[in-house]
Amino acid sequence: MMHTLKPAGALAVLLSCSILALLLAVSIGSVSLPLASVIGAVFHSDGDTASRIVTELRLPRALAAFGTGGSLALAGGLLQVLLRNPLADPYVLGVSGGAAVAALCAMLLGIASPWLPVSALGGALVSTALVFVLARGDGAWSPTRLLLTGVVLASGWGAVIALLLSVAPEAQLRGMLFWLIGDLSSAPVPWLPLVTLAAASLVVAAFARDLNALARGELSAAALGVSVRNVGWTMLAVAAVLTAVAVTTAGAIGFIGLIVPHLVRMLAGNDQRVLLPASALGGGVLLLLSDTAARQVIAPAQLPVGVVTALIGVPVFLYLLAKGR
Repeated sequence: MMHTLKPAGALAVLLSCSILALLLAVSIGSVSLPLASVIGAVFHSDGDTASRIVTELRLPRALAAFGTGGSLALAGGLLQVLLRNPLADPYVLGVSGGAAVAALCAMLLGIASPWLPVSALGGALVSTALVFVLARGDGAWSPTRLLLTGVVLASGWGAVIALLLSVAPEAQLRGMLFWLIGDLSSAPVPWLPLVTLAAASLVVAAFARDLNALARGELSAAALGVSVRNVGWTMLAVAAVLTAVAVTTAGAIGFIGLIVPHLVRMLAGNDQRVLLPASALGGGVLLLLSDTAARQVIAPAQLPVGVVTALIGVPVFLYLLAKGR
């Protein structure tokens, strides 16, 4: 049985893993680079072939992978504590489905790529609002009702996605399919997911104590003076923004937001002040390693990274489910 580490120890382990995974992702490829060349190219690029490979190709992709994985894991951790349900995740609740539908519509309409994040964010927020509106029964909602409503809405978004793919021009279809599976080969500049993850982490840190109270139940949190409604809506908005940016960057990558908070909880415990930043680091590490494997398994061709995360996520989740029976 895994023993939890002290907060500083858990964060130090995950931070070290993040640095190692980043170095590994930048070093490995069709052209293997020694670690000294990688570090030299990062801090002082002299324009040679190795430096250009690092600074123009591998490092931006690796940073985009880290930001995307961290965003999905942080969003999943937030939804799990808000809904007090271990199955809560941006994809299960339909948030990513709404973002994907909006982004695909923008692609079909020929909207310029800088506006794709705005479209995805709009779809994610609309989907989040729909889940809460549809889940209200007698004027209130419960975590179970929210989860079931999200599952149904996610299925509806899946049908809309199938419709959009069926009417998409042949020239766009392959790229849209790869993007839906999850693909980092055409990821935009990495600053968007990284900046979003950093900003969201700061916001979440400010609400960490309130989230600890919410994890014990709404009545307990309210008795401790927590504004349950305000905290809930704020954190849901943060989760929607994180999901929208992740979907825009790399498409529909599954299982990161579902399994990473569970794995981190085994390592760092259930204190949200540690669990949520640790989940962000863990999600970044997992997607970095998955993308590195996706580039190498059938090299020189590349697998969509969503395939790798699914192959990892399914057995890991089944193991956690069996262990927690």
